[in-house]
Amino acid sequence: MKLSELRPKKGSRKKRFKVGRGPGSGKGKTAGRGGKGQTARKSGPVGAAFEGGQMPLQRRVPKVGFRSHFPDGPQVINLGDIDKKFASGTVSAVELAAAGLIRSAKKPVKVLATGKLTKALTIKADKFSESAKAAIEAAGGKAEVA
Repeated sequence: MKLSELRPKKGSRKKRFKVGRGPGSGKGKTAGRGGKGQTARKSGPVGAAFEGGQMPLQRRVPKVGFRSHFPDGPQVINLGDIDKKFASGTVSAVELAAAGLIRSAKKPVKVLATGKLTKALTIKADKFSESAKAAIEAAGGKAEVA
């Protein structure tokens, strides 16, 4: 087979139907656009939000507040997740990031008390919920603010 002999698969390339080519074509006269008016024109169909010249809804409604695309809140981690991944020792943001429990070791980390902690671990984080602190100490570990 040569490069010049390559052809597209049969049926994969359909010929474009030409409209407005007389009454015998089946798409003559109005060319499938219906009657008269704005939508029959070539630049006719208007956008979904167009309201006939009236002030559009998205411009009538007042803008309120602002929400950043890059929020700076702490990364949240649950005690149950820490319990599953670590057997003993000290757990800091670096270890949590290495285990895939948080995204970045550079951003602040907050530990919450969801789940059970069964091992005595020393956990270093930026913030702890009160119940998380109590659960860590009840398991024989330490909650250190890094």
